[in-house]
Amino acid sequence: MAKILLLEDDTNLNDTVVEFLEESGHSVVAVYDGYEAQDKLYESRYDILLLDVNTPRINGFEVLKKAREEGVVAPAIFITSLDSVDDLEKGFSSGCDDYIRKPFSLKELLIRVDTLLKRSFFHEERDSIDISNNIKYDIKNNELIIDGYVVSLGKKESMLLKLFMKNEGEVLSHERIYDNLWEFGEEPSDTALRTYIKNLRKIIGKESIVSIKKQGYKFSTQK
Repeated sequence: MAKILLLEDDTNLNDTVVEFLEESGHSVVAVYDGYEAQDKLYESRYDILLLDVNTPRINGFEVLKKAREEGVVAPAIFITSLDSVDDLEKGFSSGCDDYIRKPFSLKELLIRVDTLLKRSFFHEERDSIDISNNIKYDIKNNELIIDGYVVSLGKKESMLLKLFMKNEGEVLSHERIYDNLWEFGEEPSDTALRTYIKNLRKIIGKESIVSIKKQGYKFSTQK
């Protein structure tokens, strides 16, 4: 389940998108103008931003530009009826990751959202994440480095570590981890998840991944 911020001033479209995304398993915070969006971005972290461009008070371009300046790295999709090259350029220069033009199908929107959520890191100015004094993760090359040497991870362990690093300090439920690690058609397994957690702890240290009883797991760097 992803936490999504939706900025859309058309109330009917807003309600429709919220209902569809929530039925698809996501959590959506809906706002109707740019000031509301800025307030919500200040109050909480989101996994993805869906921003209409032509919105009251502050438009979507300015909302995202300001958010990027303040360190918000969540991937963003602009929802817009604009289709000129200049508008496209302005949108990407403000920090968006994708566009979807009105009118659009809800299924297409979901595909774009899920595709972005499966990528690794967005809009990070730093080149690496320090996990501990001798362990870091090279964002650019997607490599775990321990004492200066690259350490190989299994596919699921690598996906799990990236998920943890993107959500440092947050408690991730089993269901949210399942949604991110297991592909369509694969059967999630709590036994397998415990194995991946155990494998990661052996490599980066057991103190970095804490089990929260009946809730899930929380990752924190040990610097």
